[in-house]
Amino acid sequence: MADTTGLDIAGARHTGSRFVDTDLADSSFSDVNLRAARFDNVAFTGARFSNVCLGGVSIVDANLDGARIDGILVTDLLRAYAAAQGSAAP
Repeated sequence: MADTTGLDIAGARHTGSRFVDTDLADSSFSDVNLRAARFDNVAFTGARFSNVCLGGVSIVDANLDGARIDGILVTDLLRAYAAAQGSAAP
């Protein structure tokens, strides 16, 4: 992988793009359309999502340890949901 820094893209359309074995650490995304985007084997550790639309989002086979929504641990939410449904906690 080539070692480059500081890509700045604004007002562009790159629909159908692919990023493979790419380091986007410490990047910033603002006013970006990721509708129908797919993320596989992606590290979002320490990422912050603010003012985002997660309608229709599907999260499968994810490590949610330490993940929070509005300050609440997701694992606690899932455990409470499982208890309310009478099923085993995740």
